[in-house]
Amino acid sequence: MTTSAILPPLFARFRRLRRTEGLRGLVRETRLSPADFVYPLFVAHGHGLRQEIESMPGQYHLSPDGLAREAEDLRALGIPAVLLFGLPAAKDDEGSEAYTDDGIVQEAVRALKHAAPDLVVITDVCLCEYTSHGHCGVLSLPKGGIVVDGEVDNDRTLELLARTAISHARAGADMVAPSDMMDGRVAAIRRALDENGFAHLPIMAYSAKYASAFYGPFRVAADSAPQFGDRRGYQMDPPNVREALREIEADIAEGADIVMVKPALAYLDVLARARERFDLPLAAYNVSGEYAMVKAADRLGWLDGRRTALEVLTAIKRAGADIIITYHAKEASAWLT
Repeated sequence: MTTSAILPPLFARFRRLRRTEGLRGLVRETRLSPADFVYPLFVAHGHGLRQEIESMPGQYHLSPDGLAREAEDLRALGIPAVLLFGLPAAKDDEGSEAYTDDGIVQEAVRALKHAAPDLVVITDVCLCEYTSHGHCGVLSLPKGGIVVDGEVDNDRTLELLARTAISHARAGADMVAPSDMMDGRVAAIRRALDENGFAHLPIMAYSAKYASAFYGPFRVAADSAPQFGDRRGYQMDPPNVREALREIEADIAEGADIVMVKPALAYLDVLARARERFDLPLAAYNVSGEYAMVKAADRLGWLDGRRTALEVLTAIKRAGADIIITYHAKEASAWLT
């Protein structure tokens, strides 16, 4: 007796709907779209600057005069939003270019809103790119004036983060995104925005931001590596998930409009747990190391870069992300359309 003769009539019922691309597409549960993506941009002072970032192939340092071209590309691809990171002209202990009205991000916001008023411009709010020491806030000075590695003065930093958010709002940003992981930063920024006439401006909080090894290429791109110590004293410990849910809950209570898990790929479980528990829009950051691994493996012929990138992005959406911040945004959008 053959196998087919003893199996029930529904044998192969799963495979029937996998037989052709048309059938697979008809029953596909998770669908990627360019509308899901936010594209990060690195902006620097200068004119005519478009320099590829060695650690992140296909990504560039751009001067503000080149942003109109980027906006045109994004519009054509259907990508609705960008996330801006700035490289300052000079750094100091308190990251003063982060909150000056003529800072690089402020200039970039104005250029983008002039070129593409409908593009959603989100600004990263942190001090790490602007401080001479590379930490995300003002360092504490204990007795004797000796700086302890990675000890950031939380409350003094909150004041500067709020000033940064206000300066971005004045430049025309549509949303601010604090990534520093200081306690109470969402409340401080929400209060400052409300008191300065920007009650309408939403906050996308980097709520569960882990102290991850996957940030390496970004730190090269943004010149933001700590000069001493590390950020484990304020970013989250990778083994923890219940703590992430408490962080997200706290940010929501303080006034966050969108919450984020970062990185994405190694933290899909955190993303899924957050999706189950919270109803707010949920963002995930497909970070530089995740991007660079795919690019490197593709160049070496070890992986199909296109299939791998789309699989990664689909996994992030399947886990529950409403918004995916990704360096793959432009190429993935072209593949999807």
